[in-house]
Amino acid sequence: MTITLNGNDYKLPAGVTNIAQLLEHLELSKRIVIVEVNKEIIQKEEYDRPIRDRDEVEMIHFVGGG
Repeated sequence: MTITLNGNDYKLPAGVTNIAQLLEHLELSKRIVIVEVNKEIIQKEEYDRPIRDRDEVEMIHFVGGG
């Protein structure tokens, strides 16, 4: 399955079927992340939402520093 992730085509590995699994795969599951799927912001409670072929996913994570 292929999605658009932050503007680039991204082939999902086998077994990654929802937002929570994608965050884990990208090693972002322990960070504060804003997730948008098809221009809809997804709340953390909804990260079990399935990802479908050709979905457009945008992720922003925060980095501390000064």
